[in-house]
Amino acid sequence: MKTILITGLTGQDGTYMAEFALACGHDVVGTTRGETTLATTLLPAGLAKRIRLISWDMRNSELFTSILSEYRPAEIFNFAAHSSGAGMYDDPTGIGETNGFAVTRMLEAIRKVDPTIRFCQASSREIFGEASESPQMENTVANPRSPYGAAKLYADFMVKIYRRHYGLFACSAILFNHESPRRPLEFVTRKITHSVARIKLGLAGELHIGNLDAQRDWGFAGDYVLAMWLMLQQPQADDYVVATGETHTVREFCEVAFSHVGLDYRDYLREDASAFRPNEPFPLVGCADKARKCLNWLPQVGFRQLVGMMVDADLALIGKTHKL
Repeated sequence: MKTILITGLTGQDGTYMAEFALACGHDVVGTTRGETTLATTLLPAGLAKRIRLISWDMRNSELFTSILSEYRPAEIFNFAAHSSGAGMYDDPTGIGETNGFAVTRMLEAIRKVDPTIRFCQASSREIFGEASESPQMENTVANPRSPYGAAKLYADFMVKIYRRHYGLFACSAILFNHESPRRPLEFVTRKITHSVARIKLGLAGELHIGNLDAQRDWGFAGDYVLAMWLMLQQPQADDYVVATGETHTVREFCEVAFSHVGLDYRDYLREDASAFRPNEPFPLVGCADKARKCLNWLPQVGFRQLVGMMVDADLALIGKTHKL
């Protein structure tokens, strides 16, 4: 039995990783930015009683060092960060602090307390930004276009430096878009499925969305968590792109979501010019050949299954909330 430390445990990836680690028989310690009693209300049913949750300000190096000293985790998964999506340009200094420099604090604490601790950084396809090629892979030139992407890229370089210079087992998982019923509502995928459920239940009449032709590489968060877990079980540390290798448009996502409940998306969809984001010169789609070869990892949940899963979850959630 190992102790697994998960930062940002109350988020989408954190909860899936916690459930996976617990299923493997390990102890789980998690951190959250907020007050722990309030944070437990964000967790799936039953999870709060099976973990230890600690409040941690990511600017506090001393507290993180003491957490490592007390709990002695064998592995750390870092999901704590400012969110992507619409918030990628908000508060550039705060994003740099939490998405970038805080990772250095964690790596330094590992080096001081116990260099055998294995560390996985949840990186992002946003490091590629205005990509020069498609699909993107581990050696694709990074060209971030936002403070979020720039901070993630800084963290990736620090992971490499601590791996090469200090010998830490530190990895970056370059994650492409990964969704689930636990995705916050500010993300376009959850906005769509939540709106579809409301429309189906008679609580809304239409859905306003931005660029319907924008393309994304969408996978299931639970699959991506498994890839990160596998990264820390390897004999040597390395960085991996985690992606499906498929692109779908926002229009396709809407079509599948509405058809899942027997509706025609064209009857309810309204393009919103104020939310329009132009297409990238090269589609942001990942090549996960390295993960497939070295980790024996393949995504298990397909696009249509993912969309259906999210719609069903929102139907159940809204039906319960409104006692329908």
